[in-house]
Amino acid sequence: MTNNSTSSARPAPPVGGFQEIDGRGIFVHRSGSGGPAVVFLPGASAVGLDYFGVQQGVSQFTTAVVYDRGGTGYSDPLPLPRTAAAVATELRELLRAQNIAAPYILVPHSLGGFYAHRFAQLYPQDVAGLVWLDAFHRDWDDFMPPAASLAAVEQMAPDREQLEQMRPALREMFAELLADYPEHMRQALIESKMSEEWTGVGIAERTKLAELATELRAGPNIPDVPVVALTVVGTDPAQQVLTSERTLQEMHDGHTRMDAALVSAVSHGEQRIISDTSHHRLCFDRPDAVVQAIRDVVDRAARP
Repeated sequence: MTNNSTSSARPAPPVGGFQEIDGRGIFVHRSGSGGPAVVFLPGASAVGLDYFGVQQGVSQFTTAVVYDRGGTGYSDPLPLPRTAAAVATELRELLRAQNIAAPYILVPHSLGGFYAHRFAQLYPQDVAGLVWLDAFHRDWDDFMPPAASLAAVEQMAPDREQLEQMRPALREMFAELLADYPEHMRQALIESKMSEEWTGVGIAERTKLAELATELRAGPNIPDVPVVALTVVGTDPAQQVLTSERTLQEMHDGHTRMDAALVSAVSHGEQRIISDTSHHRLCFDRPDAVVQAIRDVVDRAARP
């Protein structure tokens, strides 16, 4: 693993380093020790270091890993979007190259749910448990109102012009979300998040959600491992502006039923409803709930 940037265009991360996979630099930062290792799978527009706060909590009792998928964050660029299989294979190669022993507790947030499920389909023996952080599910369209279908969500992503208008508000939001980060990390992250490159990546990753769901439906359900799903039913003010109250209620109801179906498909599944934050703020506002869910799954996975 090297800490120096392999491309002059790529900003240097404030912590962590790079692992070469298929000739490309993949950003990774690990802390803690012991197993099973916990691996965070970011949402679209998110990066590994968005989970730094919860990673610090988890590293008190086991190995905790954050990383950026190829083409996102600090990792080397790649054409996006990618298949879930490509993302899952890359993650397994990364963990092996880092000598992080399987099986893992996968912790996907948002879009990361598709990639975690694909990982579990391809390498079920490498998955010890799952902590679902308000994550996407292959059966999304069966539970959501038509206005919030995957095809509709693809269309909802802001274009570059809208992003340009949102820029001051976004900078303010990132500054507030990252307020507790060490200063050198906070500033570096805010600047990178405001870059055109990173905002473009967030849009690109959201362009083929329905295709990802189709890819997952061709494979098996998640393996029978301990699962805790955190279902967020608080509403983001920006969402309230764009979506009718009725649709928001249908989305919350659908999401709650969707996660309930997910946890009922395994022997040791549990759903926890989080009502005092919104989807993208979960790990910043409720690190306690996230770390506790991970600790519980780590404990359950360790039982014979």
